[in-house]
Amino acid sequence: MSGTSSNVPDLPESPEGPDLDALRDEIDELKKVPTEELVNPKPVFVEENEPTPKPTDAIGSEKWSTEA
Repeated sequence: MSGTSSNVPDLPESPEGPDLDALRDEIDELKKVPTEELVNPKPVFVEENEPTPKPTDAIGSEKWSTEA
């Protein structure tokens, strides 16, 4: 058997069509995003809802003998 197939249709040099325009737009938008953001995204929802740490007393400074 040979590695080529005679049933493969001839493809145009530059594919055209309305469905490709949407893909080209999406590719252009993705090109604007930095690679680091694509690989390791930071969800805005998580960042916005991250709790703010509150200061605590130093270890050993609690007075257990007094009533609250």
